[in-house]
Formats: sequence, structure tokens, C-alpha cells
Amino acid sequence: MKEPAVDSVTIVDGYSLLDSQTKNNASTFFIGFKSFDERYSSANIRTQNARAVLVNAYKALSQVKEGIIVPLNPPAIPGLGTTGGTEVWIQSKGDATVAQYAAVVNEFLEKAKQRPELSGVTSTFNASSQQLLVNVDRDKAVTLGVPVEAVYSAMQTMFGSLYVSQFNRNSRLWQVILQAEPQYRLKPEDLTQVFVRSNTNNMVPLKSVVTYKYVTGPDLITRFNNYPAVKITTNAAPGYSSGQVIQTLEEIGAQMPEGYALAWSGEAYEAKQAGGTSGLVFVFGLVMVFLILAAQYEKWNLPVGVLMAVPFAIFGALLAIMLRGLNNDVYFQIGLTMLVALAAKNAILIFEFAVLNRQSGKSVFDATMLAAEERLRPIVMTSLAFILGCVPLAIATGASANSRHSIGTGVIGGMLGATAIAVFFIPMFFYVLETWSDKRKAKKTTGSAGDGPSTPTSGSGPAQGPGAGPSSGPGPAPGGPHVTPSARREDE
Repeated sequence: MKEPAVDSVTIVDGYSLLDSQTKNNASTFFIGFKSFDERYSSANIRTQNARAVLVNAYKALSQVKEGIIVPLNPPAIPGLGTTGGTEVWIQSKGDATVAQYAAVVNEFLEKAKQRPELSGVTSTFNASSQQLLVNVDRDKAVTLGVPVEAVYSAMQTMFGSLYVSQFNRNSRLWQVILQAEPQYRLKPEDLTQVFVRSNTNNMVPLKSVVTYKYVTGPDLITRFNNYPAVKITTNAAPGYSSGQVIQTLEEIGAQMPEGYALAWSGEAYEAKQAGGTSGLVFVFGLVMVFLILAAQYEKWNLPVGVLMAVPFAIFGALLAIMLRGLNNDVYFQIGLTMLVALAAKNAILIFEFAVLNRQSGKSVFDATMLAAEERLRPIVMTSLAFILGCVPLAIATGASANSRHSIGTGVIGGMLGATAIAVFFIPMFFYVLETWSDKRKAKKTTGSAGDGPSTPTSGSGPAQGPGAGPSSGPGPAPGGPHVTPSARREDE
């Protein structure tokens, strides 16, 4: 295929990037793109970006029947895995044979390819590759006086390689590797041309003590966490996140027989380790905003009303990325944390003026309506300014374009929701909460007034018991003026 965006191709024969192993039937191609200035012009921006090149490569290379060609992106974070996407290992923790293991892996792959959340499910495991099995007749080797270790050493040296020594030359260190020339180790029949020295110093042909035949078996058995394991690589289908991919693979893995388990590596492992932290950060953001507003307003109910604007922003952000077909990735979740402050800003503008109106003596309804009317224009102006500032992120091209798309699209959708929808509900939240707060204060005031101690009124005195009266007390002096009890109390 010819791709105008490609600038160079580097080929590494005999190396499998997916397995990170040397294999004689594998090759790795490193594709170098042209500069961004050439590929991201107005005419080429949609046809020569990395995603478009990968899609075209999938379509063209899937027609090749002689081999399996898998176009892959490098990992988003260098060092986390060998390729982009999700890496999972199927571990065999029992004593299953290779055939049983291969059946489980093939069943897993078939189920994974049928799930809509996954795309590009691949594995390099092949349990039926052709192999040459060489048997050494130990009894015959002993009879001919040929050491068994000499037989294996000869085959290793001639058909593999043997490190001998090293030497210095031109300020460089060179290794001495002993092996046969390629033309003498291409065919199984080349074993007949090798001789081994016996204990009696006679040269014995290797074919007299070895036999060979073709068999089938796995070309490579890898281990992960010390268990035999097969690596599966997959990508998220459009509209699905990496978290949904991991969840889908776990659901398929739960259907495997006993003795098999999944293990994660690369970015998927880091995502599993850090799972839930984004939600925790979001909750901490809400708590911090609540506490700051509670200290500012010296109330607990008004911060609740301010935070009620956040769900509208979240709804707008989720709707925006869904309409655009983007993933709910970590960049979008960073944008959600930003929306906590941005949505609260609109509510604070109305709440602040409503509180000032209440302090000036207006009723709850009048204070709410006046604040909503006065702050509508500043809310719209500041929100539109921020939305327009995020448009370059939503339409970015070049390096890190996907991450900027997630942040920009989420923030724009969230701000539209917080501005176009929440602005009609925020005054209602203030009115409801402030009315409820006034009713509580009124109940507390009424209750405290009814429960307070009563004070004696003027002219009241101690109650008179039975028989208490003028005659019960000492009489006046003879000839003195007669004083009634009430007059006596006044004189006293």
C-alpha cells in the first residue's frame, strides 16, 4: 500500500514487538510520518492523521492471507507496555497441556471478538507451528563411545551459536561467536554433514546417534508472574472507554475454566491500580468548594444550593462527548473536576447578590428575582468567553490532539449545560433553601419565647393561705388608723 503520510519505514527482521522475542517468522516495521506541517494542512488534516493512517492500514493489510499483519500505535505513556491499547495475559495456574491451554485461549479470543466494546483483538500464540524434533539415542552413543554432551554441543554450535570469547579492537569490544555458515544449516539433512569426536578419537557422523521428525507445538511459551501465559492485545471500539474494555475482558475471563486467570500489564495494570482515584478527586473537589462557601456565607444551606448546579454541568459534558463519539478517559475526568468550579461560579454570582439583597431588607422572592435579573448578563458573558476559549482544544490537531479533544469537548458541553439549563434552576434553589432557613429560624424563635421564665407583675405578691387576712395578723395599735392589706403592701 502507498500512504502519502508516511516518510520512512524501518524493518527489524526476526523480532516480534508483541512478544518482545526473537522469532524467525516475525518482523517489526517502524513507520515514520512526515512533519505536522505537511500532514496537517487544511487539505490533508482528515486523511493523513495517525488515526486515519491506522484505519487505512487495517483495511488494506487485512486482505493479506499469507500472514497476520497488525498495525499498532505506540503506548500513550512511554514505558507502559509495548503497544497502545489494553494488554492482558491469560495465565495457566494448573497442569493443563498445551492443547488444553490453546483451546481456552482460542475460546477467549472468539468471545472477545464478538463483543462490541473491543476492536483489534490479537494474539501471537500459535500452538500448531511446525517444529523439528531431534532425538538422541543415548544407548547407541554410549556404545559408539560418543559423549552425549558432545552431541548436544555440536548441534548447538553448528545450528545455533556458541559464545567463545571477546577481544578489543579500535577501542571497541568484540565478541567471538562460533556457528556454521547459513547455507550449511538451512535443511534438516544438514545434520548428516556434522561429525562428533568419540572417546577413541574417531569421527562419528551425527546421523548415527540422532533421528529427527517434524512435529507441531507452540512456537513460543512465555511466562508472566512465573506462570505460563499468553498475551492478548486489544483496543477500545469507538465510543467506549478503556475502563469498559477492562470490564469486558474481566467478564469474559470469569467464564474461563478453573485453573486459568487474567493478569494485567502496561497501561491496563496502572489503570487497575489507580481505579477510582478520579472519582475520589472529584468528591474532594466538591467537599473543598462546600467548605469554602460555608465559611464565606457562614451558612450550611447556601453552599448546598451552589453545588446543585454541578449536575447540570456533568450532564452537558457527558452529552457532548457522547454526541462526538469520544471516550470517558482520564482527560475528560480532569475536565469534570474543572467543571465543579466553573458551574459553582455561575451559582455564586446569583447567590452573592441575592444574599446582599436580603441584607438590604428585601423579601426572599424579590431578592431572588432581582439577583437573577442583574447577574444573567455577566453569567452569559463569562461563560461564552470561556467556551470560546476552549474551542481550540476541541478542534485541535497534531500531537496530543485526542487528549485536547476530550478536555475541550467535555468542558464546552459542561459550560453549555451550566449556562443554558442551570441558570433557570439556580434562583429556585436559593428561594427554596432561604425560605426553608427562614422557617427554621422562625420556629426556633417561637420555641425559645414560649419556653422562657415568667416575670412577676407589679402588685402581685405571695399567695395568701387559708385564714390569712387582717384578723390573722397582729392588730393595729389602739386608737391607730385602720390599714387594709392592700394599703399595707403599698406602704411596704
